[in-house]
Amino acid sequence: MNFFEQTGKMAIGSRLRLLTGRITDDSAMLYQLYGFDLTPKWFPVFFVLSQNEALSITEIAQQIGHSQPSVTKIIKEMTKAGLVKSNLKSADKRQNLVGLTAKGKLLAASIQVQYQDVAAAIEDLENQATYHLWEAVAEWEFLLDQQSLLSRVKQQRKLRESKDVTIVGYSPKYKKAFKELNEQWITKYFELEQADKDAINHPQSYIINKGGQILVALYKNEPVGVCALIKMDHPKYDFEMAKMAVSPEAQGKRIGYMLGTAIIEVAKKAGATYLYLESNTKLTPAINLYYKLGFEKIPSSPLLISGQISIWN
Repeated sequence: MNFFEQTGKMAIGSRLRLLTGRITDDSAMLYQLYGFDLTPKWFPVFFVLSQNEALSITEIAQQIGHSQPSVTKIIKEMTKAGLVKSNLKSADKRQNLVGLTAKGKLLAASIQVQYQDVAAAIEDLENQATYHLWEAVAEWEFLLDQQSLLSRVKQQRKLRESKDVTIVGYSPKYKKAFKELNEQWITKYFELEQADKDAINHPQSYIINKGGQILVALYKNEPVGVCALIKMDHPKYDFEMAKMAVSPEAQGKRIGYMLGTAIIEVAKKAGATYLYLESNTKLTPAINLYYKLGFEKIPSSPLLISGQISIWN
């Protein structure tokens, strides 16, 4: 069985390198066929210099998408071949401008016939193909600019791992986890206040018996996240979303988002109109999560965020 049939799309990098290698090998032989003193890796630098009288290393690197050290190395090789000269005069004496030599300019004029033949050959290849590679590459480059392959893989990993997460209601067996998870994150950034101690030490009497609820996130049946819905005695707010905590070892699996979404649904079913949340703006990841869930900042209070249940209907 073909290697790429076995690996599937996960070997796209290897397959593209193989295709690039085939084209590069042919390109090297093409220069020999036409009798031109050029190598495939020099071509991007050679082309931009043929379109400009002189450029700096930085300008060349920016135009062809290479690193400056890479361009510097190519310039040295092309200088040795007599195609490029450096230290050209410029208004800014700190810049090292490079340009084509007389030999390089002659090559730039002569190579036009090869350009024509190569372009015609590529067009003929495209006409035989079902898909136009050039257009597909441009589209892939655009999409990867919007979100890198690394970012996309991370996203898929989160989605896969989140399938092993289940959200369940509170029971006494999760009392220890509720306390430890909250203690862990609160003490990392703040000090435990008496209200925090009362709630996490006595969740049944301080939260559930007063009309609230607690949800627990299980990852492979182990409690790794918690979130509470606390009944409020307030003219506007019905409930407060509080005591959300996720184990550091389980972060990156969308557990916070799943807990928040589930708590909002619980509040809706309880007939809530407004859901309240209090947080500190220095907790950037948490703040981003709350905005994602639909919460809005209360303008008059820099540390508070609130949101309306109606937003999520």
